[in-house]
Amino acid sequence: MLYLFPLLAVVIWAGNAIVNKLSFGIIAPEAIAFYRWFFAMLVLTPFMLKPVWRKRKTIAPLLPKLATLAALGMVLNQSLAYFAAATTTATNMALINSLVPMVSLFLAVPLLKQRLTPLVFGGTVISLLGLVFMLSHGDMANLAIGVTQGDLLLLISAFVYALYGVLLKRWQLPISTWESVYIQGIIAVLMLIPLLFSAPSTAISSQAAPLILYAALGASLIAPWAWINGISKLGAERTSIFFNLMPILAAILAAIILNETLAIYHYIGGAMVIFGVMLVQVKPKQKTPASIACTE
Repeated sequence: MLYLFPLLAVVIWAGNAIVNKLSFGIIAPEAIAFYRWFFAMLVLTPFMLKPVWRKRKTIAPLLPKLATLAALGMVLNQSLAYFAAATTTATNMALINSLVPMVSLFLAVPLLKQRLTPLVFGGTVISLLGLVFMLSHGDMANLAIGVTQGDLLLLISAFVYALYGVLLKRWQLPISTWESVYIQGIIAVLMLIPLLFSAPSTAISSQAAPLILYAALGASLIAPWAWINGISKLGAERTSIFFNLMPILAAILAAIILNETLAIYHYIGGAMVIFGVMLVQVKPKQKTPASIACTE
């Protein structure tokens, strides 16, 4: 039953790739980017306002860092994905997003002083070749033709979110996860107000409402809650493995709901991306010290 937590999170996030694509033509990306966090924070406020207010003296010095995190993880990352929906597929969204753990490891070298293992290098090469193969539609010589503006926006979005995760780990903010999410969300809503008023329309239609609710409640609140519970009960290493299921689930949902056709280059390139990411996440076994190994 414990595995249901990360599985639920991954299923919701895979569905969010479909929602991103469905939102194109129904609601302006500037509007859904704002409403997503506005309604998510509206739901969180009754639970988080008092504890955050009690810790206001602790939180005040952290506001510059929290604002940076909000700009990266909630404003840029999400907004870029909504704008990308106009010129890319839900399958590409999920596959490119699956590169985040790999990018995070590379960013951790200068920011967290971590070392890269041979598996990281090997997995990175395989993933990048798979991504290039997929985006070039199986012909790497025509990469420039196959890559769309949306794909490029998603690559930037993946980099931004990877940077968000690494900075979050580096700074180790002395507040709870949900307090951090709530403050970041409030800051993100304020940052997104100018973007909202630049939208062609700020109205919420009957078609847009379910998409906003899914993004606000499902992808922004329920999925993180399930993922955090998975980490607390299973550990970060076992939970992270489930993240590799997201592009597979998203591709299946895209084929069923959006009638996206999966070509052979999707299968080959996607498999290479996922396999490479799995290699990157493998941690080498630490050698047992001689003093322990020889105790018998």
